[in-house]
Amino acid sequence: MACATVWREGLTLHGLRRSFSTLTEWLEVPTGVVTQIQGHKPSATAEKHYKRRPLDLLRVQHERIEAWILEQAGVSFDAKAAPGALRVVGN
Repeated sequence: MACATVWREGLTLHGLRRSFSTLTEWLEVPTGVVTQIQGHKPSATAEKHYKRRPLDLLRVQHERIEAWILEQAGVSFDAKAAPGALRVVGN
């Protein structure tokens, strides 16, 4: 859907996933959190057996990532305007 809405030459969903993963490094989000948000299975022993992240923790991190990406893009966005609702954002 993102590709169809804002088509750019060479833009792929896989490319967007890679960009998301790379950009989270600027925020120092733990790798395990990023991979779990992306739906990957845990690869390390500690991730498999010792780390239990509730959905609320993932949501908090994802909202933080989203706010930072929109800020970097110069998009005005009020997360409290309609929590949980899909909405169009713009400059």
